[in-house]
Amino acid sequence: MSATPPAGPTPGPARRLRLAQPRSLQSRQLWAASLGLVAFLALAGFALDRAFLSTAQSGMRERLHSYALAYANSDFARDGSVIPPWDPPDPRFKRPGSGLYAQIVMPQGHWESDSAQGPRLPPAPLLGPREQVFEGPLPLTQISGAPGQVYRYGIGLIDATRADGREIPYTVYVLEDTTALGRQVAAFRSALWINLGGAGVVLLLLQILVLRWSLRPLREVIAELKRVQAGQAAGMSEAHPRELEPLTESINAFIQSERENLERQRNTVADLAHSLKTPLAVLRARLDSGAGEAELREELDTQLRRMNDLVSYQLARAARSGHQLFAAPVEIEPQAEQIVTGLEKVYAARGVLCEFEIDPQARFHGELGDLQELLGNLLENAFKWAKSRVLLTVAEDAAAPGRRPGLRLRVEDDGPGIAEDRIAHVLQRGVRGDERVQGHGIGLAIVQDIVRSYRGELQVGRSAELGGARFEVVLPPGL
Repeated sequence: MSATPPAGPTPGPARRLRLAQPRSLQSRQLWAASLGLVAFLALAGFALDRAFLSTAQSGMRERLHSYALAYANSDFARDGSVIPPWDPPDPRFKRPGSGLYAQIVMPQGHWESDSAQGPRLPPAPLLGPREQVFEGPLPLTQISGAPGQVYRYGIGLIDATRADGREIPYTVYVLEDTTALGRQVAAFRSALWINLGGAGVVLLLLQILVLRWSLRPLREVIAELKRVQAGQAAGMSEAHPRELEPLTESINAFIQSERENLERQRNTVADLAHSLKTPLAVLRARLDSGAGEAELREELDTQLRRMNDLVSYQLARAARSGHQLFAAPVEIEPQAEQIVTGLEKVYAARGVLCEFEIDPQARFHGELGDLQELLGNLLENAFKWAKSRVLLTVAEDAAAPGRRPGLRLRVEDDGPGIAEDRIAHVLQRGVRGDERVQGHGIGLAIVQDIVRSYRGELQVGRSAELGGARFEVVLPPGL
C-alpha cells in the first residue's frame, strides 16, 4: 500500500494578495491613476448625459408649450366644434404622420390636427383649468403601423366666450415624436464619449509622463546605489529632493559607519599583531637559546600574561571605538548620578560636590558604555582639579523636522583651569596636565576618540561661571 505524499503548503490569502499587487511603484501609481481616471470620466459622462437629456426635454417642453398656446387661441363654433388657427405654428401640423401632433379635448368630443390623421395617439384625458402636464415617452402607433413613442404637453383651459354665458372647459395637447430628440441625444452621446475617451487617453499619457518625471529621482537614487555597490562611487550625492534626503543621508551614514568599522577592525588586528610580535619573538629566542625547563616555564608565564593583557587592552579599545548607528536613546541623569555618587566618595576628603543642570528631555543616542566613558572621564578629571564645585550641564540642540536633536554636554570646575596654549598638548594621549597628579593621561584621549566616532566636537576652555576648566561635548543632530 503506497503512502500518499503530503500536500504542499497552500498559499494563504496574504501571499496571493502580494502576488496580485504590482511590484513597481510606477505600475501601482499608473493603475491607481487609470482606475481613478476611468471612474471620473464615467461619472462625468453620466452627469453630462443626464444634464443634456434634461436640457433637451426642457427645451422640448417649452417648444410644445408655445405650440399649445397658439392652439389655445382657437375659436369655437355655435355647435361647439373647434375652429383652429388658419396658419398652424409649424407646417408639420398639416402633414399626416409628420411626428408633431395637436389635440383639443372637450367634454363633448375632441379635435386633432391633420398630422394626426393616420397615427393612433395615446388617450388624452380632460385636464382641470390651468393644469399643465408634460409626460413621456408615451406609446403610439405610427401611420405605418410601427410602434413609436411621443412626448406630450397638455394645458387645461376654459372657453368663456359663449353667447349663452356658459363656460366650456377644454384641454390642448401637443405631441412630438421622440425620434428627433433621440437623434440629438445619440449624436451628443457619441460626441461626448469620443471626446471623453480622447481626453482620457491624453490624460493617461500625460499621467505616464508625470509619473516618469516624478519617479526619476528614485531611479537616480537606485543608479547611484548601484554605482556605490560596484565601487564606482564613494557614496550618495546630495542632489536629491527633500523627501529623499533622509534616505540618502541614512545610506551615506551607513556606508561611512561600515567603512569606519572596517577600518577600526583592520587597525585593531594590525595593532594586536604588532603587539604580539614582540612576546612571540622573545619566546622563540628563549626556545632557541636552549634554556632550562624552569627558566622556560617562567618566561612562558610572563609572556603569556603580557599577551593576555595586550589582547584585553586591544579588545577594550575596539569596544570603545565603535558604536551602533541607530542606537536607542539613553537617559542621562541616572548615569550621571551613579558616576558622581562614586566620585564624591572617592574625593570626600576634599569636599568636592557636583551640581546638575540636566534637561529632562535630553537623551544620548548611542551606546550606554560610550555615555559612561564620556561622563566618567570628564567628571573624574573635573573632580581631580576642582577645589569644591563641579557643574554638569546637559541640553538638547535644535534639529530640523524629522531628525533627532543634537546634544550639548558640558562639565565645569572651579580649579585652576587650562592655559589656552596647553589645550592641544593636554588632549594628546598619555599626557597629563600635571605630573604630580595621579593618572595615566589617556582619559581625555578616550573622550576625544568617542566624540570623534559620533562625528561630534570636544571644546575646551575656561568656565565663565566657576572660573576653572570647561569641557564641552557637542554631538550633531542625527538622522
